[in-house]
Amino acid sequence: MPWTDKQLEEASVAAENFDPSAARRVDVSDLRAIADAADRANKNEALLTERVGIARAHGWSWNRIAIALGVSRQAARQRFAGKVDA
Repeated sequence: MPWTDKQLEEASVAAENFDPSAARRVDVSDLRAIADAADRANKNEALLTERVGIARAHGWSWNRIAIALGVSRQAARQRFAGKVDA
């Protein structure tokens, strides 16, 4: 929706009167830390899926992969079977 002349004039006046030193700063370091951790988790999940796929392609059973993951065979298969080709 295009801005009206009045809205543009008000925005211009507000920009001219803006004092950066009075601007409130917000510490977003907690949110940045969450985003960074999520990014690392996603990359690690992709790497883990790739490694499980390679192990399956090399003939390793779901039972052996589950032992390496520290989970049950059923849990390993449910988590990765639809994501890997073998």
